[in-house]
Amino acid sequence: MSVKEFFKSRVFWKQLGLAMVIGVGIILVLIIWLNIYTRHGQSRPTPEIRGLTIREAEHVAGKNRMKLQIIDSVYTTVVPRGCVAEQTPLPGHRVKKGRTIQATINAFNPEMVAVPDLVGLPRRQALSIIETAGLQIGQLNYVPDLTVDFVLKQTIHGREVAPGDSVQKGMVVDLVLGRGLSSQRTTLPRLTGLTLDEARNEILGASLNLGAYVFDATVLTGEDSLNAFVFKQNPEYRSEASVQLGSAVYIWLTTDSLRMPSDTISTDTIASEGEIGEPDKDLTR
Repeated sequence: MSVKEFFKSRVFWKQLGLAMVIGVGIILVLIIWLNIYTRHGQSRPTPEIRGLTIREAEHVAGKNRMKLQIIDSVYTTVVPRGCVAEQTPLPGHRVKKGRTIQATINAFNPEMVAVPDLVGLPRRQALSIIETAGLQIGQLNYVPDLTVDFVLKQTIHGREVAPGDSVQKGMVVDLVLGRGLSSQRTTLPRLTGLTLDEARNEILGASLNLGAYVFDATVLTGEDSLNAFVFKQNPEYRSEASVQLGSAVYIWLTTDSLRMPSDTISTDTIASEGEIGEPDKDLTR
């Protein structure tokens, strides 16, 4: 049989058709298998496990057909000891079934740091060293002394601490500073439009203390509190205004730009807003 006759024969076309059917079948099987293996279109949101104990986090992960892996530990005051402090992926991120959630837990034993030697240092340098040491800045208490704005004592919970003492990381350090032998005064900073952290830094930088701070009704979440800005302060800002060293400054914060005041705010306007009441327990420190 010649080649030409073979291509025209029924046997050739039968074999060709069978090969095509087998090829299409293999492709369909591969597509179905890949869909099953990759779980195409079967993603689900990652559950929130921050703040949960390890056992609770494992239960939540298992309930959502995911796995939990502890990868690290840190010390923080945001969540209780032994609870999940951070997670990857973040809550709400869509992932496939069987995905591993990597978690960082809050250490059971707090990290300890040495108290730096602040006595005799100027206020600005002392504040910088406190933050570098992993501690928090507390109250600035001024007393009559020959020096002005130099550290005389460093205390924690009202107890004087010596350099090198081991304390828990994140502890609040209060400073006693000299204000001179007369009623030393400082310029009042303008805080309008600043975030809470920015306002706190400005207040401390002016040798003053942050009193109560109050969020208005527009601040509903932790993210809102980070984005909120000062729309009112007491004492009010005036270019010629000055107050005694260590005085408290009270601020109100919002996320509503319409509450931004004009360049000057009258004392009557502040008084009409009411006195500082009991700060919101969830949003005020």
